[in-house]
Amino acid sequence: MPLSSPPNRLALDYISPLPPVRSGIADYSMDLLPHLARRADVRVIALPGPPPTPEVEAAWHPVPAEAAEAAEAVDGARLPLYHMGNNRYHEGVLRLALARPGVVVLHDLVLHHLRLDTTLGRERGREDFDLYCRLLAEDEGWIGEATARVKRWSAYGDAPIFALPARRILLRRQRGVLVHGAWAARELLEEDPSLRVRAVPMGIPLPPRAEAEAGRRFRVRHGLPVDAPLLGSFGFQTPIKRTGAVIEALAAPGLERVHLLIVGETSGLDFEHLARAAGVADRVTHLGFLPFDQFGEAIAASDLCLNLRYPTAGETSASLLRVLAVGRPAIVSDFAQFADLPGAIALKVPPGPGEAAALAAALRDLLAHPDRLRAMGEAARAHVETHHAPEAAAEAVVAACAEWRDLPPPAEIDPRAAVNVPPPTSLTWHELSGELAVEGADLPWAPGERRRLRIRLANRGFARWLGGERGPGGMALVIKLFDGGEGGRDLLSDRHWLPLPRDLDPGEEAWFTTEIRRPPGAARLRVEPHLFGGLGLSRLAGPWWERDL
Repeated sequence: MPLSSPPNRLALDYISPLPPVRSGIADYSMDLLPHLARRADVRVIALPGPPPTPEVEAAWHPVPAEAAEAAEAVDGARLPLYHMGNNRYHEGVLRLALARPGVVVLHDLVLHHLRLDTTLGRERGREDFDLYCRLLAEDEGWIGEATARVKRWSAYGDAPIFALPARRILLRRQRGVLVHGAWAARELLEEDPSLRVRAVPMGIPLPPRAEAEAGRRFRVRHGLPVDAPLLGSFGFQTPIKRTGAVIEALAAPGLERVHLLIVGETSGLDFEHLARAAGVADRVTHLGFLPFDQFGEAIAASDLCLNLRYPTAGETSASLLRVLAVGRPAIVSDFAQFADLPGAIALKVPPGPGEAAALAAALRDLLAHPDRLRAMGEAARAHVETHHAPEAAAEAVVAACAEWRDLPPPAEIDPRAAVNVPPPTSLTWHELSGELAVEGADLPWAPGERRRLRIRLANRGFARWLGGERGPGGMALVIKLFDGGEGGRDLLSDRHWLPLPRDLDPGEEAWFTTEIRRPPGAARLRVEPHLFGGLGLSRLAGPWWERDL
């Protein structure tokens, strides 16, 4: 059991993936921890999963999460510091952060991929679909629930994943939130001004300068040309890293000698196929995952690095900062968090149509001016040294945690109340519950007698019912009178529907009047709201009324 911390010394529980987990956040933790430990009493927590490496065990003696929780229940003196990313390696971090609020370092603004992977991922099967629906509804309200239901049929792509970040409940339960850039802080506060948010540097140790000889040895070892321009793309490869656009750009005139080195595992991408289709297969090399100690050599071997992102999960890219720290300039997407980077260290290419052409033009220009390339590399290294020193990062983290440690965590919130979006409408929602009452249809009702009926329709559901003039999704009252009972001829089939006179919010009601003459013989009267272009409400958990006359 660790000794209690002195009264004025900040005591932190550090919760993050740790090596050997193949996560940039695990590597980053190894850089940050020594500097944090000089400024605070740090206890490292081991998450469920693979045990930490012997090196991590010897240096930090990680405590199992269960033991830390039990100890904290006794003294409650330590502030949890969570490092939160957007993949399954952070499932344990999320669970602990929801159960025991503290300070979250948010490395990715979008956490939807984590939710998907841990509920509907291949390793978990699809038995957790209901959990996915519930979690997305808690974070995103009815829009999240509607989106999750569509996902049952694999009917949406990446756009809703980035549009619904699935972070609200996690962040609202914390004492504070740390991010690594001004853009990320603005995004969070725009969505939820009640959050305590602070931007702190991402600490990256300054490595030795890129050595030409080390880069040359790397090229020879991996069969790369030693005298041709080499581009480098580093990190886990997904479609949002735009590597396909880079391969397409290689086929542009003026870039016939340029080669591309791709380092990192992939998520369903076939770079070999893309390169063959573009006619550049002999100039694209994909090495897959490289151990951390070879990462710097791969950067040193590159003349220019690429760190494109579109769309973006809002992440601060540690791989980009490591590239800049070695002294290599980069080309990035002119979008979101990358807009904060100085133009002296990174050239920005707009995403969208024309991306490959713009990228090809930027590459031709930079590679044709080696002096400019070298100057950008020197500026990049100086930028990391000035703005991303691990000592400064640790100081900023400790200052924020010390300020927030004695603040109570926010009170529990109603998930639906946490989402500031208007309710759905009858055009989009799947349950339209309500009440329907008919006055004036009491029996007995003599054949040939004309009655004036008053009908009350009340919305008791969650969605707004659209008025009849709204077109598709608008509502109207349909009255049918069957001659001879159910299955007979509708005597009112030529009568117009009675449109809902206005939008009806949950809890509101509307009245209708109509006249009906009772036919001779057996008859059945039926009253049901219908949607224009859609179904009767009896098919949507809604009200309907009928009576044999």
